[in-house]
Amino acid sequence: MTPDEMRAWITGKLEPLNSYDPARAPPPISEFTLNPTLPKIDAFRPAAVLVPLVEHEAGVTVLLTRRADTLRSHTGQVAFPGGRMDEGETPWDAALREAEEEIGLDRSHVAIAGLSSNYQTGSGYDITPVVAFVTPGFRLTPNPAEVADVFEAPFAFLMDPKNHERQFREQADGLRRYFYAMPYEDQFIWGATAGMLRALYERLYGEPAESA
Repeated sequence: MTPDEMRAWITGKLEPLNSYDPARAPPPISEFTLNPTLPKIDAFRPAAVLVPLVEHEAGVTVLLTRRADTLRSHTGQVAFPGGRMDEGETPWDAALREAEEEIGLDRSHVAIAGLSSNYQTGSGYDITPVVAFVTPGFRLTPNPAEVADVFEAPFAFLMDPKNHERQFREQADGLRRYFYAMPYEDQFIWGATAGMLRALYERLYGEPAESA
């Protein structure tokens, strides 16, 4: 598949921006589908992340961050650039703004392809993943207050269901909290980020596949 063919294929599998509906149906994968016993949340706070697909000559990669150790929540976790949407913002406006604020990604290098399946978290966020193609040659300036590291993982690796592990952790109450994980080299990609990548895989490739 040529780069142009891959662009067209991915774009064709995503929701166009003009179809975005804040009242859309529940997502196919979320913390609640993985953990049905989680307390119900009646009103989610809207958030958005940028899923940056970097188009290198050697292949497409996904740009990811590791959150700063000084943050109050999700400390040290691997994440997409993103955050809460401001009043009146669209998901793509929020995703581009957050990418500029967190890692200094200039939007002139970014071409939005469309929207992937939303992801709802047990902490009360409804996250819209904004998938975008990124042209190499950008220079990043990570904000040290928010980002400890920026790295790239091969798109092919993240879209291979053999690398989609379903894991769990024991909670203080003895219950198991399930999540997807995609360990890559010395980075542990898990939780909402891995869940959104898994949802993107299912959107691109069709029927859900068995994971490890």
